[in-house]
Amino acid sequence: MKKIITIDPGQSGGIAIIDESGSINIHKMPATPMDILNILELYKEGATCILEIVHGMPKQGGAAMFTFGKGYGWLEMALLALKIPTETVSPQKWTKTLGIGTKASCSSSNEWKNKLKAKAQQLYPDIKITLWNADALLILYYAQNSR
Repeated sequence: MKKIITIDPGQSGGIAIIDESGSINIHKMPATPMDILNILELYKEGATCILEIVHGMPKQGGAAMFTFGKGYGWLEMALLALKIPTETVSPQKWTKTLGIGTKASCSSSNEWKNKLKAKAQQLYPDIKITLWNADALLILYYAQNSR
């Protein structure tokens, strides 16, 4: 088994890592560029990364989109600086591959997030699933089983 790092970017996102032995580590998305670099540096040896690629949301304000983009750039730069091979995956691709459906099928953002959380709980019953780590873990499952 290869070491895989998966990242759900954004302030409410997370980083999930599975090592060669199958142990899973989870980190809440760090708040600073140095914190991102320090966490990724712990796992860089022999790792590959799957980074969720996301775009600005139509109803997000300019400042929020700028802040999100800045954080995404920090992730990209840390991965490049640490020489961690990285692929991107869209949320639409990994949710479709896992048979979760689409966000449009839910009546609210909360319903969608809870649907993702429930799927992560089903796939990882021994891990405490939260709204911040569910997506990173689902991307991890996608990376291990669908590529």
